[in-house]
Amino acid sequence: MKFAAVLTTAIMTALPQVAAADTASVNVALINFADQWIGPALSEPMRDAAQGGGHSPLAMFMGADIVVKSVMFGLALASVLGWAVWAGKMLQVYVANNRLRRSYRQLARAGTLTGAHPKTYSGPVRVMVDAAQAEIEISSGLGKDGVKERMASELSRIEAGAARSMQSGAIVLGSIGSTAPFIGLFGTVWGIMNSFIGIAESGTTSLSVVAPGIAEALLATAIGLVAAIPAVLLYNHITRVVSGYRARIGDAAALVERCLSRDLDRRAAEAVTARTTLRNLAAE
Repeated sequence: MKFAAVLTTAIMTALPQVAAADTASVNVALINFADQWIGPALSEPMRDAAQGGGHSPLAMFMGADIVVKSVMFGLALASVLGWAVWAGKMLQVYVANNRLRRSYRQLARAGTLTGAHPKTYSGPVRVMVDAAQAEIEISSGLGKDGVKERMASELSRIEAGAARSMQSGAIVLGSIGSTAPFIGLFGTVWGIMNSFIGIAESGTTSLSVVAPGIAEALLATAIGLVAAIPAVLLYNHITRVVSGYRARIGDAAALVERCLSRDLDRRAAEAVTARTTLRNLAAE
């Protein structure tokens, strides 16, 4: 509690000092940064917007103070990050599904876990097959019911781990979707507060004095919504895709259990046949 109180006090003390930074000097720094890292394609429009003013989104961004600028820039960066996470996750799921389908078909054709080379399969199927082979080897001479029970527990653990690793990036989209509107609202409140301060200092309530600051403030909320709405939709899409992937892993786990059961029954049948043969030889 003490740490939270100290942190809040420090932020409230630092914000007015940060906001007092000259907008023109901040714009010069931003233009130089854009010119150095991106080029004239971005720096020239920024320079024109800073010098000429206007009511375009870029002009309102250049006219905002450093706090509102930081909110807008952070939200824009979060939006780009959300789309990048979604694209990367879609590629990851596509590759994983292809590997899973290929390994599933190979195991279904083989119909057994015996003699499977470690590199025959890939992804979760390979982990499941390796675990099943290890369990069979460790449980040599034990009852097959116990082997099946232990293997079912291990397959469930592998299935949950694979689905959890595939879901890992989605938390970023969920965080963006839940926090971006409130971050944008903070920028709006800060901008409107500055507008009221401008009214008090100028002593006039003319709309031409108030409107630019309020428009800049509302732009922060708009950018927050632009970042949040796609993030929520992309999060739901990733959740559905990962659910489908998890269902396929469940099918693969069921196939491994069937192959394991088949191998255990085959081994038991071979043992019975061997004992019968020995008794027949002894009888002769």
